[in-house]
Amino acid sequence: MKLRIVSSKQEISKLDPAEELVHLTFRPSNADVVSLIAACPNLAAVHIPNSYKNTMSKSARMFLSANNITILVGDVWGHRKDLNHYYTVSEVVTREILNYQKAGRSRDEISRMVERHSRLSQDLINYIIDQNSERLDL
Repeated sequence: MKLRIVSSKQEISKLDPAEELVHLTFRPSNADVVSLIAACPNLAAVHIPNSYKNTMSKSARMFLSANNITILVGDVWGHRKDLNHYYTVSEVVTREILNYQKAGRSRDEISRMVERHSRLSQDLINYIIDQNSERLDL
């Protein structure tokens, strides 16, 4: 799973329309949210730092929700955008989450166990669980 890192408003217009997951390193305005949805019609989730979600306008959150776009809270620890525009969630971590699901672990238990060593946010871990639930026929 890859998250496209977007560090400025100017980058929104240059995004690949096929992007599904985006991490914003800036607080998006209402106009930024509209531009993002227009630039990426397949957008499924926006990942933003907690401090930005708390100060994001209610109308921007509602607009994302109305377009079935999930807001995920968290950071991308240790990522250097100058080296790669994408933050990649390791396949090892994804398999670990799937294995915990198959073993019947609860969502909260999985989140706690994976968050400790992967440094992924609970929201992102839960998103991965939701995306992979269909593969497990849960």
